[in-house]
Amino acid sequence: QKQLVESGGGLVQAGGSLRLSCAASRSIIFSINRMGWYRQAPGKQRELVADITSGGTTNYADSVKGRFTISRDNAKNTVYLQMNSLKPEDTAVYYCKGTSWSRENYWGQGTQVTVSS
Repeated sequence: QKQLVESGGGLVQAGGSLRLSCAASRSIIFSINRMGWYRQAPGKQRELVADITSGGTTNYADSVKGRFTISRDNAKNTVYLQMNSLKPEDTAVYYCKGTSWSRENYWGQGTQVTVSS
């Protein structure tokens, strides 16, 4: 059973928008504190994009501040990443990550985001 399932990636022109979704399975949702989005571009390390705690505290990478918004719908066990004003350098595979209260990590399978210039 997949515990985190991402959706919403795709191809968009520079300046466009995409919304990513990550749904957590019921088997882990009650143990999850922090959920976040990471990305990995070819030849680069995976990096934090944004994360959000169960209480709603958010954290963003400097490169996406003012353009991306992370949100969480606890009733739907889902976290979202609204990405606006996309740039070619945002092109990467985006991964959802959940961290439990006991610091166990769960990862989604990743979704490709490609921004054309």
